[in-house]
Amino acid sequence: MKFSEEQLRKLALIAISELGENASPDKVKSVVSKAVENANAERIVMDQGSSNSTGKIILTAFGLNRPGIISAITKEISVCNCDIHDLSQKIMDDFFTMIMIVDITNSSQDLKDIQERMFQIATELNIKIYIQHEDIFRAMHRL
Repeated sequence: MKFSEEQLRKLALIAISELGENASPDKVKSVVSKAVENANAERIVMDQGSSNSTGKIILTAFGLNRPGIISAITKEISVCNCDIHDLSQKIMDDFFTMIMIVDITNSSQDLKDIQERMFQIATELNIKIYIQHEDIFRAMHRL
């Protein structure tokens, strides 16, 4: 499993935060290496019984509030035949935030297709939507 530069940077920042004053380049590198090894080991096990089109995803959306944001996102999730397991949203002044846990197991779309669909919705609504597979999310936050 390959990690993007951004994912590795996030892992390093989490490691620095966890290590606090004890953070050194060698310690951070060691923690990140272990996290990558753990993620790779988990991916091998998961690849034997699943693919990028199964499991759960974490969807995060935020931007200036306006009517129809939740409707547009949930409609597209429904079109993809995905199941919303949990949803939390908050309006803070003029800003909208939302986090969803979505099961994509029954979807005919894979993760990349769903990400592309959500990118289109985000562009239309002038908001940001980030999607990450639960397995990656858990691996990155396991440190």
